[in-house]
Amino acid sequence: MPCVNCVGCSSTWSRPSSAYNRISFCGHLSSSGFYRCPLSLRSSCDANKYNLAVSCSSTSGPSDSNPEPSSNRKSYSRRWHNPLPRRRHPDQMPSSRIVRDWIDSDSTTPLSQVSERFTVVSYNILGDRNASHHKDLYTNVSFPYLKWGYRKRLICEELIRLNPDIICLQEVDKYFDLFSMMEKAGYAGSYKRRTGDNIDGCAMFWKADRFRVLERENIEFSQFGMCDNVAQLAVLELRKCKSRKILLGNIHVLYNPNKGDVKLGQIRSLCSKAHLLSKKWGDIPIVLGGDFNSTPQSPLYSFLASSELNIIEHDKKELSGQKKCRPTQVLETGSKSSNTIMFNSSSWTNEEIRVATGQENSYWAVHPLKLNSSYASVKGSANNTRDSVGEPLATSYHSKFLGTVDYLWYSDGLVPARVLDTLPIDVLCKTKCLPCKELGSDHLALVSELRFFYLWFTNGLSVFLQITRIIWYDTKPTSP
Repeated sequence: MPCVNCVGCSSTWSRPSSAYNRISFCGHLSSSGFYRCPLSLRSSCDANKYNLAVSCSSTSGPSDSNPEPSSNRKSYSRRWHNPLPRRRHPDQMPSSRIVRDWIDSDSTTPLSQVSERFTVVSYNILGDRNASHHKDLYTNVSFPYLKWGYRKRLICEELIRLNPDIICLQEVDKYFDLFSMMEKAGYAGSYKRRTGDNIDGCAMFWKADRFRVLERENIEFSQFGMCDNVAQLAVLELRKCKSRKILLGNIHVLYNPNKGDVKLGQIRSLCSKAHLLSKKWGDIPIVLGGDFNSTPQSPLYSFLASSELNIIEHDKKELSGQKKCRPTQVLETGSKSSNTIMFNSSSWTNEEIRVATGQENSYWAVHPLKLNSSYASVKGSANNTRDSVGEPLATSYHSKFLGTVDYLWYSDGLVPARVLDTLPIDVLCKTKCLPCKELGSDHLALVSELRFFYLWFTNGLSVFLQITRIIWYDTKPTSP
């Protein structure tokens, strides 16, 4: 979509260098301020009409038939400009700063080239409808800070300031509002709405001049009797290095803590489908982002990390660990205790076993991926931001929950170079509740810079074996 040239649009937006190790969330993105560009896009409410994935590259209507959106085929020679409008009132400008530090990995792995790195964001942005219908969760939030117009501005400012290559968003019910700004900043994307009467869903954005989409797949868990949640999968290829491909997954797992069987089934199904799609494209590395609605001390987290779980050892209502994360509980104990082992098979019905494990008569749930959490893999700061397993102490905060449910998982072939650390509990608690004046959601955005690793070794080993085989055949003695 062409953009009217505006004052201040000539400045070039560059990727943050490794020397710039903090991100602050406040005010202007540039000294010239914010300038509004006209929109020719349909209303955001039109997204609610569609259950299929929506490409943000077309203004003529959503389509999922072409694996590479039309915006990917544009010329991206024009300079980046700030798509955010100028603030018109002092009350719209956050006055204080919330600073998050970049934490570098201490890995001794040789560094890849800059072109082989990419940054991923996972962010539950709090749907407008959920904010309106669950006001009991935000009793400490001033009403203006719950309004979508104010929160949208903060969310887009944060995303554009972070300048990630890939974005996974959850709880999106105003997709085209976000698209209108992200497209002007050089992103393409797709959207998948939840099934049933829900109006929110998952959305992906990626830098269209850096990645092309080779294949996309959406998962509707209702087809498997697992409620109305959805997930997205996409095969992305680096435009400048076609041997570099990744499989990106984005999910918002069911919230209801009592339905542990459904939550487990959704995660298991996502991993299985991601594995199949990765195999199809040559065992490419996998990145899974999302709101998994399970804590680091929960059996569901163990399932993701270890690839298996014996459900007979757990009460399905305790699989996610969410019930032990009320703010008063967390602040009093200082940490969340592990779940109690139940050894009570009678608490699982045959249907719940089938949903959880995918089999009729097996208590073992398994998935085929070998996953690591990017935050748990990169040691945290000394600012009291991490728990005993290395995950953030909190990625979400409202009047009934304080804890971590958001993750960025990666598979073999990738290693984290750095992560954007979360906030210390005392700093987070000073906001009294999220969202707040400086942050537009009740979740914190997770940010990880990943780099390709050992693919060069795999390719080199393949070449070496081929050469060895040729030499062996040329030199082996002939039969008498």
